[in-house]
Amino acid sequence: MLTRGTTTARIAVLAVAVLATGLVLAVIPGHRGWFDAGVYYGAVRHWAATGQLYDYVRPGTPYGFTYPPFAAVCMLPMRLLGWHPAIAVGVALSAAATALLLYWLVDPVARRRGWCRWYAFGLAACLCALTNPVRDTFSFGQVNLLLVALVFADRQLTSRQFMCSRWRLLAGVGTGLAAAIKLTPALFIVHLLLTRQWRAAATAAATALGATGAGFLIAPEVSRRFWTAALWDTDRVGGFANMSNQSLQGLIARLGPHLPSRALWAAAALAVLALWAHRLHRAAAARDTLAAYSLTGLACCLVSPITWVHHLVWMLPALVVLADPDPDPDPAPAPAADAGTGAAPRRPGRRRARTALCWLLHLVLSSGMVWLWHPDGRSLGTLLGGSAYALTSLGLLLALPIRRHPEQPDGPAAPAPPERTAAPAPAPRARPAPVGR
Repeated sequence: MLTRGTTTARIAVLAVAVLATGLVLAVIPGHRGWFDAGVYYGAVRHWAATGQLYDYVRPGTPYGFTYPPFAAVCMLPMRLLGWHPAIAVGVALSAAATALLLYWLVDPVARRRGWCRWYAFGLAACLCALTNPVRDTFSFGQVNLLLVALVFADRQLTSRQFMCSRWRLLAGVGTGLAAAIKLTPALFIVHLLLTRQWRAAATAAATALGATGAGFLIAPEVSRRFWTAALWDTDRVGGFANMSNQSLQGLIARLGPHLPSRALWAAAALAVLALWAHRLHRAAAARDTLAAYSLTGLACCLVSPITWVHHLVWMLPALVVLADPDPDPDPAPAPAADAGTGAAPRRPGRRRARTALCWLLHLVLSSGMVWLWHPDGRSLGTLLGGSAYALTSLGLLLALPIRRHPEQPDGPAAPAPPERTAAPAPAPRARPAPVGR
């Protein structure tokens, strides 16, 4: 039982952590001034005024709106708000999505290990806020955390706790909406197919197609322009060699200007997708849904032609897998690795190594080190430092641990106890007939 002194100490530690995080975020360089939110805001107002969406360019920059028309439909309420209220609403939505995502990722670990749940959530929120992708998502006014929350909502709906709930019928809606807003999460529809979640995959595909169709009905000319021209115009997005582009395409573009970058990228992307499918199959066989979703998020970041640093919020669940490599509460060692899942026996040394690696990757992901290099350099430092986030994603896709036992909410239902055959009741004794007097 917690004493009052323990609770007070935790409140004090958490207050110091929140204050230190706030100070770091206030003084660290790289504030983006809600640049992308400004693109959204200007684009939807321009669309409402002129009927054109993809010819909008933010003044003084070469950047315009790059998402499908359905995303612009979702952002139309911005035109009813002033600039500062629109920013406040965007920040509030991203904060709510982050809190929900952390609750889904961290709370099961805290409950399983007997940690104080609010204390674990608060410390995890501070660590999350320090990472470069989360900082940039808020600072740019991006929608990445909302998309991650939509996809992971489907993971929750397919978990054991919703096994007999009508809410389970909505599994796939979040993934479909995320894919209709931004194309990269569409890989999660393939994820649902490969893991044989047929109903959720059909729901996700139908939702994505329905939302895209709604965009065509609302803005047919704008939709036609996006799907036939704007989608394929990579110059509107930015240069592949930009140090902020932490995809495979960005890594290849920084290797040399004379490489056949598109052919090499296509071959590398196919190799990554094959590796992803293999590891996803193993994670599904082990029923480790968190590792499976983490692997798909990593693959999304790698194969996308452009993966800005703020897109790498998809890496956050992988850090939780590293931090919690053995979710089985039973401390007894397993006799041997499972050949079907590739899971290894529990070893304290391996657990400590994974925890240390998790802290190291968090430090790298919070450092902003990729901007210490220049895209025109061809040195080993440029390759390793300037593409550190892309290499980290690739390393996690290769070596993210697939855990022997799934988390409790996602595991298979406990087998029913064997039925016991009722023993036959003993025959009642015959009572002697009463003797008359």
